[in-house]
Amino acid sequence: MMPDNPFNRLAPFIQEYIYQAGWAELRDIQMQATQAILDTPNHVLISSSTASGKTEAAFLPILTDLYNRPSKNIGVIYIGPLKALLNDQFQRLQDLLKQAAIPVQNWHGDVQQSKKTRFLEHAQGILQITPESLEALLMLHQAESTHMFGDLRFIVIDEVHAFIGSDRGQQILCQLQRLARYQSKPPRRIGLSATLGDPQQAMQWLADGTAMPVTLISDSTNRRNVMIGLEYFPELPAAFEKSLKHAQQTGDSAQTVILQRLEKSTQAFFQHLYAMTQQENKTLVFANTRGETEEIAVNLRALAEKDKRPDIYYVHHGSISASQRNTAEIAMKEADRPTCVVATITLELGVDLGQLDQVLQINATPSVSNFVQRLGRSGRRGNSSRMFFYSREIPLDDQTPLEKRLPWNLLQTIAIIQLYLDEKWIEPSETRQLPFSLLYHQTLSCIKASTELTPSELAEQVLTLAPFANVTEEQYRLLLRHLLEIRHLERMETGGLIIGLAGEKIVNDYHFYATFKDEVAYHVRDGSGEVGTVQTAPKQGDRFALAGRTWKVLDIDSKRQVISVEQAEGKANALWLGSVKQLHRRILQRIRQVLQEDTEYGYLQEQAKKRLAEARRIARQHDLMGKQLLLLDDNRYLILPWEGTRTLEAVIMLLKQQGINVSDSGLPFYLEITMPGVAIKEVRQALEQIVLHPPPANSLIATLPRESLEKDKYDTFVPENLLQEAFAANQLDIKAAIDTLRQIVKASERDSSA
Repeated sequence: MMPDNPFNRLAPFIQEYIYQAGWAELRDIQMQATQAILDTPNHVLISSSTASGKTEAAFLPILTDLYNRPSKNIGVIYIGPLKALLNDQFQRLQDLLKQAAIPVQNWHGDVQQSKKTRFLEHAQGILQITPESLEALLMLHQAESTHMFGDLRFIVIDEVHAFIGSDRGQQILCQLQRLARYQSKPPRRIGLSATLGDPQQAMQWLADGTAMPVTLISDSTNRRNVMIGLEYFPELPAAFEKSLKHAQQTGDSAQTVILQRLEKSTQAFFQHLYAMTQQENKTLVFANTRGETEEIAVNLRALAEKDKRPDIYYVHHGSISASQRNTAEIAMKEADRPTCVVATITLELGVDLGQLDQVLQINATPSVSNFVQRLGRSGRRGNSSRMFFYSREIPLDDQTPLEKRLPWNLLQTIAIIQLYLDEKWIEPSETRQLPFSLLYHQTLSCIKASTELTPSELAEQVLTLAPFANVTEEQYRLLLRHLLEIRHLERMETGGLIIGLAGEKIVNDYHFYATFKDEVAYHVRDGSGEVGTVQTAPKQGDRFALAGRTWKVLDIDSKRQVISVEQAEGKANALWLGSVKQLHRRILQRIRQVLQEDTEYGYLQEQAKKRLAEARRIARQHDLMGKQLLLLDDNRYLILPWEGTRTLEAVIMLLKQQGINVSDSGLPFYLEITMPGVAIKEVRQALEQIVLHPPPANSLIATLPRESLEKDKYDTFVPENLLQEAFAANQLDIKAAIDTLRQIVKASERDSSA
């Protein structure tokens, strides 16, 4: 029982806002947060499901503090991972602050420079910003930093789970410590998240670099009903059109019938998806790649046109122009306007899309965390969360090898759903122990901000930042010497260090502010302006998909990297590259359990049930749960480790060092090794030798080419010996790999003795 009603402690303009908005009462999490923020000096971590009022839980007491004790300059910094989220929160705060004299400024790459300049002249109130724009402020406005941040009291970090374990998250920790140097009393940190796998880990991250404790606030009372469905559909292979044309030209009627039947089945997927989007007012379709979003939107639009129905379809991803993304967000928020947006992760986080009726997911989400976030996008305003999965797969034929006969995507989807429904498990984050790319970045950022620093001043500023706790002074000396050699730094006669000629080209480019890798981007423009960007350059006359439409290339300006286009008819491929799938070991182990058990999952639809039953039959027929080493043919062997991607990458390194030919095309589900003329007993013995006599990590790493060591954006500027040390600390898990091989050997021994 709280001694005072938290509502009565809020500023009068907030009480009036709550009354006008028709709130019956504050939610439990908002009452807890009000007490924690107003009555303790602690950092606060607010963990609650999507649409549970986390943002208000943080800002209602924070704004009350600013109202009662107006800040002399910027009193609050709100850090968000996406521009769309910042735009959404900016509008929400403006509505809340209409009756208060507390200014709020949105700040990212799409905000006009004139607005930023005016805000800097009278910096006060609330600053909403991305990590990249905050880096620019710290670098380019150090002289005004005390004026801007001297009375900074709170730093709100939204979607904390999106930052923990990433270079971007470590960059934020550096920024927070650098900001604290301008205040007599360091600001408190308020973290928000709906998807925490390990709250203790998140609390530790939030407090990193400070001595202040963290108060955890979670809302265990906020439970909502969940409705989930999963159906299986065939997918056309990449060479389908070529295969069909060849079959028709050669008169292969049987093959033609098979391919046409497959095409009809694939069309059934788009018809089902189309029907789902037409039956509800607001639908958000998630795909895992930009190429998939384009394919889906083009097909849905074509079906609507054929059906003479309104075009309600939009695309939203990082390569779409800001104006088109904004158009999609506005359409989704208009209550009486039927809308379907096909998106990637750009709409996964936080943006309030109004009354979203359902979420449709194409193929398995990349992680359990992604599943939980996307599920939470629907079900706001007290309704059930509705999410329907489509598992697509190139169908089997008589020639399909054993390792590809299992529907890995379907199995991954089920495993992810069950891990959360049964255990509420979400992946913990992993933090790099030696983030040398970030060390390079912060070194140049600090020197640029100060113009010149002595090596000791530089070490004091940089090595005391929390992310570099494991970096030794000797390692830092090696990095600085290397940067002097490649002219990214220059030593003055006074002994001070400044940015060198080569370094100036790096730090003076706006891309420097980001710690994530830049994509090669070709800007696509039609007569009305920017459409978006693509990664690979087409040829003049080519057609490609972007923003859910098909475009014909009119002209390519290679120097300016601008592609001029006009809208065209028909379907086309998207111009983006894929990425390697990373899965946690728990997901692989749950896939194994799905194959082992006879459980019937209530959310499976007819075709998904049949495909799972077939997969279980295949797994039992070949004892895939018991055997981990199987003979495929005279030359090839299949390894089923049931381990995560990181462990399998170490296993591959161990096998290759022993001269074993291994393919990672099945990663992370299986490995395939080729050993001509070798019996399975000899294969087992080869694996056993690795287990008994594992090579030292440094000998493994020494065989890697430099490009394999360069994992992060600025690794290209880090000396190779430091990259090798970082790889050993951050990437290579020899122990887990040896344990995995030991288990495979034991399983093979049991199999041979049975």
